[in-house]
Amino acid sequence: MRDRRFIAVHRGGPLKKEQHIQLMLWGVKCAENVLPLFSGAGNRRLLSVLSTARAWADGDASVGDCRKAAVEAIVVANNASDPVSVAIARAAGHAAATAHMADHSLGGALYALKAVKLAGGLVDEERKWQNDRIPDEIKELVLSSRSDKEKYFRLL
Repeated sequence: MRDRRFIAVHRGGPLKKEQHIQLMLWGVKCAENVLPLFSGAGNRRLLSVLSTARAWADGDASVGDCRKAAVEAIVVANNASDPVSVAIARAAGHAAATAHMADHSLGGALYALKAVKLAGGLVDEERKWQNDRIPDEIKELVLSSRSDKEKYFRLL
């Protein structure tokens, strides 16, 4: 069941448009931070996915555009040959899907953490990097909902 706190005001939830945009941009930053770990030809496609997500935050792309971009990231993930690249593509896809459902921003962050773990990196450092970039207005929301999901991803 979805966390009601991530449902936008226009859909009957408490999440303000500004907070939704903050979640989008934070998810995009998390995916962009691990993009250098991606191996293969899909890197440019993922940059385009994240560009579409940023365009939504600026009011220059529709939710439909972001959903199509998220599907493109799934295609990249399905064609990737290593687990790190799969996780990175999924991070980008979730970041873009945040336009449709704000809680997808957590997927952008969690898949980025998974990519770091699979690459043999330091998950705690990446988590701190992510946490340092959460805007104050949404920090409690993100941190209170992320820990349970990290258990599912076996990141704790």
